[in-house]
Amino acid sequence: MKRFYSLTIGWFYPDLMSTYGDRGNIIVLQKRLQLRGIKTTIKKISIYDSSEIIKKCDLFFMGGAQDRQQEIVNRDLLKQKGKFLIKAIEKDIPALFICGAYQFMGRYYKTAEGVKLQGLGLFDIYTENPGTYAKRLIGDVIIEPNDSIFKKNKPVFFVGFENHGGRTYLFDQKRAFAKVIKGYGNNGIDKTEGFIYHNAIGTYLHGPILPKNPELTDWLLQKALEIKYKEQISLKKITDFFSESAKKTILRRFSV
Repeated sequence: MKRFYSLTIGWFYPDLMSTYGDRGNIIVLQKRLQLRGIKTTIKKISIYDSSEIIKKCDLFFMGGAQDRQQEIVNRDLLKQKGKFLIKAIEKDIPALFICGAYQFMGRYYKTAEGVKLQGLGLFDIYTENPGTYAKRLIGDVIIEPNDSIFKKNKPVFFVGFENHGGRTYLFDQKRAFAKVIKGYGNNGIDKTEGFIYHNAIGTYLHGPILPKNPELTDWLLQKALEIKYKEQISLKKITDFFSESAKKTILRRFSV
């Protein structure tokens, strides 16, 4: 008998943390599940929702925003929802945190005005903005993911776009999500990009990242299904002609 699967995706603060088109990540997660006949439920989690909703989710996503919105969200995470989110991540529930959301997961974020905002401390990182007049880190990004994500026989690259003033520093660079091939990454200095802890990924790649990198999308979905159903899952192959063509165009542009 064929087994029917379902996933519930928790989308944190879509009204506040969705500045750079990161809604596209939710769309592609939902679409790739639907193409495989997997029932999908999207739960939008706002500052007004009960933290109990987090317990019902199999996968989490949070996008980026400007400083004002980030301060509102940061208060809600620290006072209400953060401890529930941390507990889920510690149980290996997969998550994707983009830009400002990624910064929240660290020890602290220092704004361009020098205000120090406490983070959740889930990721062993910290972020500091060098000031209003400092150069923003903007442009196309090409990265090679950590082997802990893709144990590969040939090089695998992800592409995206970054736009951030903050510089993120890792206490353990082995926990980086990826190595920078083109672009700035975490801080423009050490060639690291993002952070990975259990099955939670933090990254500065907008674009959004998932439509351009279907391998990463399927990695998150497969992990979510395996954690929920406690069995090995083999996802049905999907034709990725357009996303792969777009990626190849970027790679050729930078001779990668």
